[in-house]
Amino acid sequence: MFPKKLDQGFVNLLLLKEEGEQLEFKQQISSQEKIAKTLSAFANSKGGTVVIGVSDQRKIIGIDPEEERYMVAAANDNFCIPKVSLEYHVIKINSEKDQGEEKMVLLIEVHTTLGPQIFVRQKNGSSIAFTRIGNQSLVVNSTSTSLDKLE
Repeated sequence: MFPKKLDQGFVNLLLLKEEGEQLEFKQQISSQEKIAKTLSAFANSKGGTVVIGVSDQRKIIGIDPEEERYMVAAANDNFCIPKVSLEYHVIKINSEKDQGEEKMVLLIEVHTTLGPQIFVRQKNGSSIAFTRIGNQSLVVNSTSTSLDKLE
């Protein structure tokens, strides 16, 4: 999904798109468990991109990329079974409105799993797989083909 040049122009193009099967915007990662669900859903579907440092109104707010990368990596390590294949890309954004203030966003490229489904470890010890339908991460019910909305 990514072009060879990942820059502010590419981020601006992503901001024109709606969240959907392969795109999710986040202001920041506040819960490892929640981002693990998104990682599982993208990996079990067509893959996707998580853009961190963007408000709900799709405005670039910027983040500390190392902190956010740590949260995503920890979510993958602590909750995803097996681990999701990820690539991290830090993009510097220069804002003309804010007198050239530089902000950072983190793009997480989530690859489709080529092996078994990716499950998310739950607090009760069970594991649940997710899939992406539209802009939602949905539970895959392993006993049937139905999907139940989570959250």
